[in-house]
Amino acid sequence: MEEANSLLARFALVPVVVAVVLASGCGGSSNTLSATDWANNLCSALTTWTSSVKSTANSLQANPSKESLKSAAGDIKSASDTLVDDLKDLGKPDTKAGQDAKDAIDQLSSEVEDDVQEMQSAVDKASGARGVVTAASSVGATLSKMGTQINSAASKLDSADPGGELKQAFRDSSACKSLTSSGS
Repeated sequence: MEEANSLLARFALVPVVVAVVLASGCGGSSNTLSATDWANNLCSALTTWTSSVKSTANSLQANPSKESLKSAAGDIKSASDTLVDDLKDLGKPDTKAGQDAKDAIDQLSSEVEDDVQEMQSAVDKASGARGVVTAASSVGATLSKMGTQINSAASKLDSADPGGELKQAFRDSSACKSLTSSGS
């Protein structure tokens, strides 16, 4: 179980790292919002998701068992489903790079959906103590992959924003400031 605790501790920190990375940039669906409103909505969705995943990871770390792992996977799935819905509802920012931002976030939402299915499959297949450790490792790897995908979306937004409109919107967004300070 010490190995499970170590693995769980590693993936419990992923959302915090993700939050710090996201503070530098993020992105979109079909409605058009001011860049600042769009950034607020995106950062708010990410803050909610990060808080939920971190809380779930902490509770799983306190009680690593097949039952708690299944419960945690369900909680992460629920938080991720909400994130995907929020991302799809974002629309696009009213900037020159608005469509590129929307495309980056649409891709991210598809990746998160795939990641959740991958995580659920690993948890459902877990059997015995070793299986729980393996599934916990898979959940941690999946959360880490989500962090990488979010980071990739942020990079796409950054490169698609040569005028700096989105960067300024993220700096002006109160929700993004909250994300930055909670991730520090």
